[in-house]
Amino acid sequence: MSNPHVLILGAPGAGKGTQSARIADAFDVEHVTTGDALRANKDMDISDMDTEYDTPREYMEAGDLVPDAVVNAIVEEALSTADGYVLDGYPRNLEQAKELEDMTELDVILHLDVSRDELVDRLTGRRVCDDCGTNYHVEFDQPEVEGVCDDCGGDLVQRDDDTEEAVQNRLDVFDDNTQPVIDHYSDRDDFVAVDGERAPDAVWDDVEAAIESNA
Repeated sequence: MSNPHVLILGAPGAGKGTQSARIADAFDVEHVTTGDALRANKDMDISDMDTEYDTPREYMEAGDLVPDAVVNAIVEEALSTADGYVLDGYPRNLEQAKELEDMTELDVILHLDVSRDELVDRLTGRRVCDDCGTNYHVEFDQPEVEGVCDDCGGDLVQRDDDTEEAVQNRLDVFDDNTQPVIDHYSDRDDFVAVDGERAPDAVWDDVEAAIESNA
């Protein structure tokens, strides 16, 4: 199999980034994320669209959400130049899912299925070095010295969006907007649900097998 087109879905904290990186490495495809695509195309001329600003950069600098029409165009550009890909972080709603169907053909759709309680534990337990940005976890990936980064000695902090309240809000948004996307794809023959609550290596075994079987 060569150049598979993979879509990976899952809630925040499900492990999409970890598994996407392994997919990109194992199958020699690009890891396409909405954030990276936006940053790479932040100066794209969107003046011909009915938008408030003329470039994505202006939305990002203003702290405003980039409109779906702009995100769709940027993702389409990223996929059109990719020689195989794993798409992570898009589509986030049904409208984007319908746009994606016009952009490309998917070989396999992976859903990393993780319970809400486990997602909350993973996200609220995350700690980040305030200096270098290295990630740790209070249960799964502890530093040698509590509260101190192994790499640079900086202080480990909890990000504002990793507090219990913020995490619950993020998961509510996911349930409202993106869970319908998963439901939309779930009856397709190329949809594969993977138990994401296990160790990353165990999850990877199923992810790799699903791609090899479907692509």
